[in-house]
Amino acid sequence: MGSEGPKAITIHVTGFKKFLGVSENPTEKIATNLKSYVEKRGLPSGLSLGSCTVLDTAGDGAKSKLYEVLESSVVSVDGKNINGTVVWVHLGVNSGATKFAIERQAVNEAHFRCPDELGWQPQHLPIAVEDGSISKAKETSCSTEAIFELLKKKGFEVVQSDDAGRFVCNYVYYHSLRFAEQKGHKSLFVHVPLFSKIDEDTQMQFVASLLEATAATC
Repeated sequence: MGSEGPKAITIHVTGFKKFLGVSENPTEKIATNLKSYVEKRGLPSGLSLGSCTVLDTAGDGAKSKLYEVLESSVVSVDGKNINGTVVWVHLGVNSGATKFAIERQAVNEAHFRCPDELGWQPQHLPIAVEDGSISKAKETSCSTEAIFELLKKKGFEVVQSDDAGRFVCNYVYYHSLRFAEQKGHKSLFVHVPLFSKIDEDTQMQFVASLLEATAATC
């Protein structure tokens, strides 16, 4: 039998809609326009862009939609994944940031500083009760150091972070990391600044480069 060659990599992307204090979320525009952007730019051989979804900026009330989106990436025959490597890249905005931030981990705690878009405002609650303490953290299996170095070499203002907050970004990331563990996928969260801090074209270039760097390090 001949070699099967390297497995294909499919990256799915999510962004968020508006929320309190952020009337225009840059990740909504990025996720909406990303497919047409990479079609013009092109992607490396073996890498394909899967779904691009904009999520409500909400936790528990939007969880069913989140899992619907995550489950849509599971394609199997007789229980075996036939999609090659599947990666979820979640984008969220940090309105106070001036650089992109690659998040290494999510914490099992929902502690919202303000109500989400469906009115939920948990305080020090575990995201997954079965995982135990709110201090429990899950780390991404993506090589954040390698991704960081590749993006830095391309001239982007980027940092690594161990704190994705305790709001909806962290909530989605924690659920995604749990799902990725169960399905043999990978998950990564990246915070972006507002367009007023880093312009839209630069952010589109960054996310396209992020896809390439993620694929190169899987």
